[in-house]
Amino acid sequence: MGALLALTSALCYGIVDFTGGLLSRRVPHAAVTFLGQLGGLLLAAGAALLLPADVLAGSDLLWGALSGAGSATAMRFLNRGLSHGAMSVVVPVSAVTGVALSVLCGVLVLGDRPGALAWAGIAVTGPALWWVSGGGTRTGREATDGLLASVGVAVQYVALGQADPGSGLWPVVAGRVAAVLVLLPDAVRHPGILRLPARPGAQALLIGAGAALGLILYLLAVQRQMLAVAVVLASLYPALPVVLGLAVLHEHVSRRQAAGLLGAALATVLLTIG
Repeated sequence: MGALLALTSALCYGIVDFTGGLLSRRVPHAAVTFLGQLGGLLLAAGAALLLPADVLAGSDLLWGALSGAGSATAMRFLNRGLSHGAMSVVVPVSAVTGVALSVLCGVLVLGDRPGALAWAGIAVTGPALWWVSGGGTRTGREATDGLLASVGVAVQYVALGQADPGSGLWPVVAGRVAAVLVLLPDAVRHPGILRLPARPGAQALLIGAGAALGLILYLLAVQRQMLAVAVVLASLYPALPVVLGLAVLHEHVSRRQAAGLLGAALATVLLTIG
């Protein structure tokens, strides 16, 4: 069940990245990021009220808030990269480096001990994600955006994984509140963010709600699966934008991307049975 939840989380994030990337090319990326966190807060708060917590400590809210700060950082730089057409660099760098940092933390700090098959799946994931995203070769601002986003990804996943399972979904709510506060200075500096036309504004809110749903599914997954494996499975999301690009935008998939998709499928099997 933990593996299925993590894969469903990856599905949500794949859709969010695809739709958020397209929207960030039409309206200011800062608006997509800020309104997205507001949408995520609304969904997370509603879900938390429907699934009450057994016990909630202040430390759980602090872990959730730290996770939210990571989310805000990740989405800020990811959307900035996507806004100037650098998906082939930003997505693989943020995904692969974020996975590496999270797995290292899980193994070296939290004591995770993946089995041999799970280690094989982790080893396959890095090159698979890079190939899926085209193995971008550009450097400079694009690579910097990806690296900064990857730090946020790692903080988001590792911190949320420390919340007590009995705390329900309130750590996710605390994270969305923290993310909104972290991004609030951008909204103040760019007041036009809150004056978007109704249609793209609603789209940004829905995209953020989708991201919050992905994080909720990840939280449920890490409660049933070791963090190192849950993070890797949830981080397979770059495969979906490639598939959507093929099906919806009629893009061409290179041999390298096809090999990456096969590698991602192999990694999924190994991590699920390992």
